[in-house]
Amino acid sequence: MDGMLGTYRIVKKLGEGGMGAVYLAEHALLGRRAAVKVLQPALSANQDIVQRFFNEARAATAIADPGIVQIFDFGYHTDGSAYIVMEFLEGEALDARLKRFGRLAPEDALRILRQVAASLHAAHGRGIVHRDLKPENIFLVPDREVAGGERAKILDFGIAKLTNDAGSKVKTQTAAIMGTPVYMSPEQCRGAGYVDHRSDLYSLGCVLYHLLVGRPPFDGEGVGEIIAAHLREPAPVPSALAPGVPPAVDALVARCLAKQPEARFATAAELAETCAALLSAAPSMVGPAPNPGYAAAPTPSVPAVTTLSGAAGAAPTAGATAPAQPRGSKRGLVIALGAVGAVAAGVIAIVVASSGGGDRTAPTAATQPETAAATPVPTPVPTPTAIPPPDPTPTATPTAIPTPTPTDPAVAPTPEPPTTVEPPKKDPPKKDPPKKDPPKKDAPEPGPPADPAALVDAASGAAMAGNYAGARRDAEAALAAGATGAVKAKAATIAALAACRLDDEPGARRHYRLVSGAARLSVAKACERVGIQLEDAPARPEPTTGPLPDGKPPIKPRVPGDLDGDGIPDQR
Repeated sequence: MDGMLGTYRIVKKLGEGGMGAVYLAEHALLGRRAAVKVLQPALSANQDIVQRFFNEARAATAIADPGIVQIFDFGYHTDGSAYIVMEFLEGEALDARLKRFGRLAPEDALRILRQVAASLHAAHGRGIVHRDLKPENIFLVPDREVAGGERAKILDFGIAKLTNDAGSKVKTQTAAIMGTPVYMSPEQCRGAGYVDHRSDLYSLGCVLYHLLVGRPPFDGEGVGEIIAAHLREPAPVPSALAPGVPPAVDALVARCLAKQPEARFATAAELAETCAALLSAAPSMVGPAPNPGYAAAPTPSVPAVTTLSGAAGAAPTAGATAPAQPRGSKRGLVIALGAVGAVAAGVIAIVVASSGGGDRTAPTAATQPETAAATPVPTPVPTPTAIPPPDPTPTATPTAIPTPTPTDPAVAPTPEPPTTVEPPKKDPPKKDPPKKDPPKKDAPEPGPPADPAALVDAASGAAMAGNYAGARRDAEAALAAGATGAVKAKAATIAALAACRLDDEPGARRHYRLVSGAARLSVAKACERVGIQLEDAPARPEPTTGPLPDGKPPIKPRVPGDLDGDGIPDQR
């Protein structure tokens, strides 16, 4: 794309992906630079995609906060492509900083989290829940007016939910999960149709954990495994994996990662105030405060480039000054970065449908930016002083071995009889003391009993992700843990349906006996579709062609192979 886009003149392309591209543009009259995200024309014809794309613009425009990326304009180009004109940022994405340093010092992590929480409170005040907070969606820009010399900005409200807008077209679909699994709240993992602002606080806790430890609190081989961990497993204490994290910070993380929303912070403002209190009231608790301003030898910053897919495009090196290195790094090290890469953004929606399965790779909502290899500034090495060679050690002149002079043979003396020498008496070998059996260790105390309701939630999440083996395992564990009532019925239903999916006829029959109510017919139909006939399945109405006593129309005769009753044989 070249030429004009509304009132903006396209300067150059910054990045490109499978769904679109990002351009650097300049206002024709004001000269203001901006980043323009453009959807491909073919995708711009999809109203669902465009709705989510424009939702980012609507959500960000509704929030007036310096920590939220600004949106200047959005609409359609003359070729039908949808576009958004937004603030052009120069700095470093938080995930790129994690790549450089592995993890951050507690004071740096708390300072970033305090800013993000304060800006997030402004969004929540407008009824907007972000739902996809992660390091890729937090960008750090130089700002001398804030502590630490940099400001955190929240990007990508593409799947944000306008909670106070009953007519909003951005809804959570049935059996769909929106977000990035490793940072999602338990409510999102369950596929709840409604999540409030406390879901974002859980995601912020995952981000803080990643900053402190160097990895998210939960990870796994597949989406189902990660979802199950969010639903029922406690996160390891950060200080156990990253020595130096204070107990107060451990407690803050634990409160953010509470499974129940009511156990978390009530608001993002409360979280921000707690971070500020830890930083100001007890600086020794989290380490020394940073020097304001910038490093003496600045590093080039990277423009905030976002693409509309996982592909990364080349971005030019910007000349803006970057903030000082975070705590925990070597102070004397100055790194010059050549910037290449783009942070994936725009439309982010991971949809895990109940009919899917087999995918053991956790989908990633955004691709990490690729950064050119860091080239350290060479440290001057002092010229080594020549060491004088040691004085030569005089070598001894070899002396010739004298030749022995032959002598006259002498008469050998008469040998004396040998004296008998008794061998010394050896002490008898000492016997080792009898070995004592090591003291028996007490058997480990059994852990707390499993919660059947939590196991059923995990089974439901695994089934939604297509992990039927995991769903059956968790459902059977819930039954073994003594589930009763509605929890037992739900566990039996999930176990029976999972057994049908796994083509396990004995298992399906065994669990089907515990299913009650209307669920019996659903399980019977599901098993029938895969060729499993249950013995006591609910009987279907007998076909008849005559009039019924109550005057209702007659029931149509059943067509062989018709599973849904529309009179047309279905293909299995």
